[in-house]
Amino acid sequence: MSIMNKNTEASLVVVDDEPSIRELLVASLHFAGYEVAAAASGSEAIEVIEQTQPDLILLDVMLPDIDGFTVTRRIRQEGITAPVLFLTARDDTQDKVMGLTVGGDDYVTKPFSLEEVVARIRAILRRTREPAEDNPIIRVGDLEINEDSHDVTRAGQPIELSPTEYKLLLYLMDNEGRVLSKAQILDHVWQYDWGGDAAIVESCISYLRKKVDDITVTDEDGTTHKVQPLIETKRGIGYMIRAPKE
Repeated sequence: MSIMNKNTEASLVVVDDEPSIRELLVASLHFAGYEVAAAASGSEAIEVIEQTQPDLILLDVMLPDIDGFTVTRRIRQEGITAPVLFLTARDDTQDKVMGLTVGGDDYVTKPFSLEEVVARIRAILRRTREPAEDNPIIRVGDLEINEDSHDVTRAGQPIELSPTEYKLLLYLMDNEGRVLSKAQILDHVWQYDWGGDAAIVESCISYLRKKVDDITVTDEDGTTHKVQPLIETKRGIGYMIRAPKE
């Protein structure tokens, strides 16, 4: 099954053997601006992926014939490099490690929100696709990073960051609007195993907040005010960055 969209952000393949989940994802992702094809089994997925050559694959791990890990191995052997976002009902570290080993890019654990799926798809595509324009600037509100020069500014004011703080901020901004767990941050920023010390994440976030969110700016009329905080804590879950609501 395929839904075509003339003004598509990217082409996707959705693979899930549960019709209700598959149809909901297809309709929702089409509404979000994607061209979407779908498959209900591992063997059908391989066929559809080979035919459509998608920009990203949303792949259920537990399929009735060939599991998602095997599907990923096979398409990688055929030279298909499209990123894979796994759907799984098991929030298991072993599954996560296996997914990364076979060439996956990220996980969404069922039950999931559609907003989370779309946010993760956009973050993966941003990391893996060649930009349409050679623009090194990443923005969240009035916060900017220049990936070429590594310059960071907030409301036009330069911010000095350590290499680790810079890497953490870039990871948050690349995933704008998505909550990142301490384990994810440890793995990406420090390359620690899943048993790494999460306290280091809290400390670095604290230092980063002081530099990014605790800033006083002066307007054109000479008045001064504090900037609105961008970094949020989701208690018991992790951290995220997003532009303030207008």
